[in-house]
Amino acid sequence: MGRRLLAAPALLCAALTLSSCGNLGKIETAAPTVPAPKPSRTVAQTPASEREHERILASYGGAYDDPKLATLIGKTVDRLVAASDRPDQAYRVTILNSGAVNAFALPTGQLYVTRGLVALASDTSELSSVLSHEMAHVIAKHASIREDQARQAAVVTRVVTDMSNDPDLTALALAKTKLTMASFSRQQEFEADGIGVGISARARFDPYGAARFLAAMERNAALKAGKTSLDPRAQDFLSSHPATPERVQNAQASARQYTSPQSGERDRETYLAAIDNIVYGEDPSEGFVRGRRFLHPKLGFTFQAPETFTLDNTAQAVIGVREGGTQAMRFDVVRVPAEQSLADYLNSGWMEGVDKGSTEDLMINGFPVASASANGDQWQFKVYALRYGSDVYRFIFAAKQRNTESERNARETVNSFRRLTLEEIQAARPLRIKVITVQPGDTVESLSHRMTGVDRPTERFRILNGLDQHAQVKPRDRVKIVVD
Repeated sequence: MGRRLLAAPALLCAALTLSSCGNLGKIETAAPTVPAPKPSRTVAQTPASEREHERILASYGGAYDDPKLATLIGKTVDRLVAASDRPDQAYRVTILNSGAVNAFALPTGQLYVTRGLVALASDTSELSSVLSHEMAHVIAKHASIREDQARQAAVVTRVVTDMSNDPDLTALALAKTKLTMASFSRQQEFEADGIGVGISARARFDPYGAARFLAAMERNAALKAGKTSLDPRAQDFLSSHPATPERVQNAQASARQYTSPQSGERDRETYLAAIDNIVYGEDPSEGFVRGRRFLHPKLGFTFQAPETFTLDNTAQAVIGVREGGTQAMRFDVVRVPAEQSLADYLNSGWMEGVDKGSTEDLMINGFPVASASANGDQWQFKVYALRYGSDVYRFIFAAKQRNTESERNARETVNSFRRLTLEEIQAARPLRIKVITVQPGDTVESLSHRMTGVDRPTERFRILNGLDQHAQVKPRDRVKIVVD
């Protein structure tokens, strides 16, 4: 379980909403990766790329080990490399254990795809469009150029921050820097689309896979609308690869240069066989959210957030935000020496504005707890430290205005912290993609009712299977559903 303390008390409010580091309960393992297509070629590693690789693994739940999927991706990359303008370029693909829909590349040729992206794609041609797009970034040296841009932006940020006390001037300079980088990124995306579609077509994959997958991502993002994630890991492919209607049209235009919509290999059956049983959404081994409840089977505890709160299991903490944004909470773990009392910890200076006179020792469900209040410029805080075994967990509640309701919400949440029963631990299985055959009489609606653990199942079923709003399934079709 990650044990980083907040770096600075002044950042506490931001930490409530912008946390992004290691998952609760993470056990680091060697990262299984998809082998390079040709054994004679290896991806050149540098100290910087090794550090970035480790950072990516830590941010995205580590690597996802699935031999069937690794084999499929390895063969797909092999075909794409042979069809590219740089068959000498080596690539190594890591499947990330994240339900987010994302993919990216390092300048060295290290490619990353999340299992969430793999689950969303409907056939090998759609996956190949993502892989060839990321390969195009490497071939066109976009990744290297973006690194240079980031370094330049960091210098500008440092200089402006160090030399200017005018917040308006600072904000203007930083905004201009970010705008320049964003515009350049859009140009890169269009160029990578064109290169990637060409690579896929020459590799005999259906070049329209890119346009189909962009459309699927747009629909998936629309389904998430209104449930904005607070976790950078959960930001999807569209966050860094904007899929505007213009981009979809360009992808279709590029595809028309190579073939008709009916030609090209989709390889759907092979793809579905490879992704059958893949984990979908959150991995329970890292703790997971079900409605307002957070459960951590590996560590053996659970708690429930107040009504109207939305929980998000981010990489460093569990974050909760109330509808309207007037209240928020953060749940994390810290290292507190066994000989230090919880009350002393709350008053040790890690947080500014603590009212030492408000400190109180409690027992909740058999666990020793200390609580205290703190005042900030715009937020009022109620903090609880709870000792569970050798760990100390923090509940940090923030409210625009402290009142009876905010105090009750905080206390009820902490009171709900308890050990999981053996039955609850055994029942905490991950959701998985199951590939089934449509039977006579099956409909989109009846099949979506077999989905478990997901919201808006009918819409999600259509998106997962590339079906538009009016499309129907036919007997003997192979489709994806989500089961536990």
